[in-house]
Amino acid sequence: MMPSGVAAIFLSAFAFSVMTLFVKLAGERIPSQEIVLARSVVSVVISYALLRHAKVSPWGNDRRGLWLRGLTGFAALSCVYSAVTHLPLADATVIQYLNPAFTALLAGFFLGEVVTRASFLATGICLLGVVLVAKPAALFGLVPLDAIRLGSGLSGTDRVGTELNALDPYWVGIAVLGAFLSALAYVVVRRLARTEHPLVIVFYFPLVNIPASLPFVARDFVWPQPIDWLWLVGVGLATQVGQMGLTYGLVSLPAGRATSLSYLQVVFAALFGVLFFGEWPDAMSLAGGALVIAGSVWAARQAAPIRPAATPVAPTGTPPSPS
Repeated sequence: MMPSGVAAIFLSAFAFSVMTLFVKLAGERIPSQEIVLARSVVSVVISYALLRHAKVSPWGNDRRGLWLRGLTGFAALSCVYSAVTHLPLADATVIQYLNPAFTALLAGFFLGEVVTRASFLATGICLLGVVLVAKPAALFGLVPLDAIRLGSGLSGTDRVGTELNALDPYWVGIAVLGAFLSALAYVVVRRLARTEHPLVIVFYFPLVNIPASLPFVARDFVWPQPIDWLWLVGVGLATQVGQMGLTYGLVSLPAGRATSLSYLQVVFAALFGVLFFGEWPDAMSLAGGALVIAGSVWAARQAAPIRPAATPVAPTGTPPSPS
């Protein structure tokens, strides 16, 4: 029987993978901003209930910082969900794990934390891994497989090159931007952890997301079908389970071990991609994913621990769920 902390991280990784699966399934009909709104509504209700149970005021002390956390998280989540709906599930998940490397660099710039040479090297390894996952045409001479499906009249030589399945560079860029914005939001969380209760920080994320997403939802609203409601509610519930498992695991395990176990999410995402969407990763994607994971684990272990004023906060050596 596995230790409870290990089981909690395992559950967390599985739940976050289920969340991205539901995002991709919902994204077949529902705009990504509508998915963001649905997740936020579920999360704000649960977060408020937890605050009431803990008898903690939901409004916090540094409201400007809390709103900034919410806005950066909203921007990051918007990018991440858009990328998940347009990229293979495993590849989108791998790229999101750039955020520990970005966090280490941004924490040095904004929080004055020491940035070592190892942090820069780890970031370079992660970016090299993303290049292998994305396989940009400028470097590999490839054409995205979608071009073949649209009947672009490619030659036989071009068709051989496309067997590596180059990803759309636009959506790769959106995924990388999502990872960067997630890191920026995480740096804000590190700063807020000195003065704010963790539940308050969690509460402000969906609280800000709801009004921020409404204009986009109103512009492109699609009324969900019954199966879509299942995916949308599932996104919110799976996120909450993942966050609870991650929090419990970080309390029970050393941050380094929890970090390593959290990357099971990439394995689950790859399995879901194969089972539900027929997304078989090629050798180059597997090599790139390994580099991203190795680099981000290395970068995460360079991070300084948070020293909150009162209430303990989960150590920052473990990459967060998407935003």
